[in-house]
Amino acid sequence: MLAAHADGAPVSLATSATSGRPRAVVRTTASWFGSFPAVERLSGLGPGSRLWLPGPLGSTMNLFAAVHAASLSVPLVGTPRQATHAVLTPSALLTLLDDEVPAGLVVVVAGDRLAPALHGRAVAAGLVVHHYYGAAELSFVAWGPHAEALRPFPGVEVDVRDGEIWVRSPHVCLGYDGPPGPLRRAPDGFVTVGDRGALVDGRLQVAGRPDAVSVGGTVVETADVEAVLRDSQAGGQVVVVAVPHRRLGHVLAGVLTEPADLPAVRATARRRLEGPHRPRLWFHLPELPVTAAGKTDRDAVAALVSGPTGAARRLV
Repeated sequence: MLAAHADGAPVSLATSATSGRPRAVVRTTASWFGSFPAVERLSGLGPGSRLWLPGPLGSTMNLFAAVHAASLSVPLVGTPRQATHAVLTPSALLTLLDDEVPAGLVVVVAGDRLAPALHGRAVAAGLVVHHYYGAAELSFVAWGPHAEALRPFPGVEVDVRDGEIWVRSPHVCLGYDGPPGPLRRAPDGFVTVGDRGALVDGRLQVAGRPDAVSVGGTVVETADVEAVLRDSQAGGQVVVVAVPHRRLGHVLAGVLTEPADLPAVRATARRRLEGPHRPRLWFHLPELPVTAAGKTDRDAVAALVSGPTGAARRLV
């Protein structure tokens, strides 16, 4: 990447893809290097820093962090205790919190939604926590302490049109190398990858990529259901998946990492969700499976819930 930037050549980068089907994104190196100063101001990364980056470089969030560190001559270190900064997914942050946490470590969390409760737990443990939302095609879109307090990244314009998040930014990619992906462009220069969300008082609320399923003939987007259930202020993670049903085709199942969250989450579902949009089954998984990029593997969660292995415990 550094050599390509010196030459002014575009690069083709494989993405982790939310759907699990990798694709290659083409971008100018300037679309990344141009965001470095803002990241440095927001996170404090700079000369004298040491970065712990446990995730795979095949994930663009980790590759970006590694390239940024190299541009500053910031060394990568092997343990959190050696680091001043870290880049983690929410799942990796949970794993870190199960160990003795180095006080003052600056953690930038991305790749999945950082719930306010997890942010609070991390801060109470002595971490300095930042969170951002973006996509391989868009790079940075919004930044804040957690998913409920995201504001547009410096230099990025955000608009929500018919429930879709659109972005106009110098950090957007050029397109795809090979098969097309979800990126769409509008004549006014805004682009989208189809993530849904809302702008409320200048804050961007991200619901995620729609995952539509038919429940008794009604099309339900599990990302929207998850967004409602998160309002219960659950202390653990909440994932909604579809499981096969002989009569209805599918029904929704709520999967919790903390069984104690069930009363609050189920009460929120009863109060705010109707009919097919309300999970009918509840399960406990102490740890959610993740993809190679560190994101929640929803297909694997669904398999653990609906399969015969018994890995997911049914909650009454």
